[in-house]
Amino acid sequence: MADTSKTAKLTIGGQDFDLPIYTPTVGPDVVDIGKLYGKSGVFTYDPGFTSTAACESAITFIDGDEGVLLHRGYPIGQLAEESHYLEVCYLLLYGNLPSAAQLEEFETTVTNHTMIHEQMHNFFRGFRRDAHPMATMVGVVGAMSAFYHDSTDIHDEWQREVATFRLIAKVPTIAAMAYKYSIGQPFVYPRNDLDYASNFLHMCFSVPAQEYVVDPILARAMDRIFTLHADHEQNASTSTVRLASSSGANPFACIAAGIACLWGPAHGGANQACLEMLKEIGTVDRIPEFIARAKDKNDSYRLMGFGHRVYKNFDPRATVMKESADEVLELMGVENNPILQVAKELERQALEDPYFAEKKLFPNVDFYSGIILEAMGFPTSMFTPIFALSRTVGWISQWKEQLSDPALKIGRPRQLYTGETQRDYVPVEKR
Repeated sequence: MADTSKTAKLTIGGQDFDLPIYTPTVGPDVVDIGKLYGKSGVFTYDPGFTSTAACESAITFIDGDEGVLLHRGYPIGQLAEESHYLEVCYLLLYGNLPSAAQLEEFETTVTNHTMIHEQMHNFFRGFRRDAHPMATMVGVVGAMSAFYHDSTDIHDEWQREVATFRLIAKVPTIAAMAYKYSIGQPFVYPRNDLDYASNFLHMCFSVPAQEYVVDPILARAMDRIFTLHADHEQNASTSTVRLASSSGANPFACIAAGIACLWGPAHGGANQACLEMLKEIGTVDRIPEFIARAKDKNDSYRLMGFGHRVYKNFDPRATVMKESADEVLELMGVENNPILQVAKELERQALEDPYFAEKKLFPNVDFYSGIILEAMGFPTSMFTPIFALSRTVGWISQWKEQLSDPALKIGRPRQLYTGETQRDYVPVEKR
């Protein structure tokens, strides 16, 4: 954070207050209101924190107007095209791309941590068979602190590092086990001879009765989904992780809190909502009806998977994800899947319609990732768990960064109180 000579002047009740203005390396200037209450006795009011910078970070930058997403300065398109998920994990965690030797050591360490404690298998069996996989993940990831006592001390740098590797390596195993448990199939152990994405697919789709070979196109598509969801600046779940961390909570509790927040349909459920929309449309011939509804200003209906709250121009992740979607659909075929047929035709019609171009309502990453996961054979209930395992490295990177911040203090938002003023208690017999 670069401190400049610029200040903002705020006048309250005839008294002037000078507030420092900081200039970031990229993005808008920031007015520091940290001492405003102490000097003036006044809070600021910002529902949803849409105009408030709650922290200083050097990990991820988003420019929604220009459609820019940078991880440590690297454009997401380059990373998704030329890199792979574990290399991006290293970048997010340590700030720079690894050398060949560093990457090999990092990947080997992750691979050697993919198995979970054997007694955790019993923990899964405490859930009902029809439990949502996200409910299972919240519980099991939080319970990791009960199994890995040697990596819960946040003041020990080595323990923080061990917890980092354990979470990145074991959350995919936990997600796959949650899926297997929900469909009544036996758990599949991780394999050290497979790469990160292939290992996850193998744990999800292999069965003891027959050999399962992961198609490299599917593995590459899965890796891209992981990469494109790895981090997204100070969103709701990341802010939740940071808030939990500010209290000194252990890393497993913090990540479980992030998973719980991500479960909300307004956050992590966008690709699931997209697939549900495609199912509602049902057949290709009904697409014009739903497009007309989306264009009708008197109709509240909206097409899910088009446009983005942050990206006002286009979602930079969507271009790469579209390539993967095309590859996966060509591999798997759409002839026998009405949902995928609807998706392809809806995409075509929307991209050719001037209304969507003018409004910049382009298909976003959730539209394409939902299509890919559907084509792979994942139920919609697994879409958000896959999002959670992808985002785990982003949460951990933000967690580690926050713990190293000398200005760290426990999060304590203020409020605009609109309740009753002080009143005296009245005994029940006199009311």
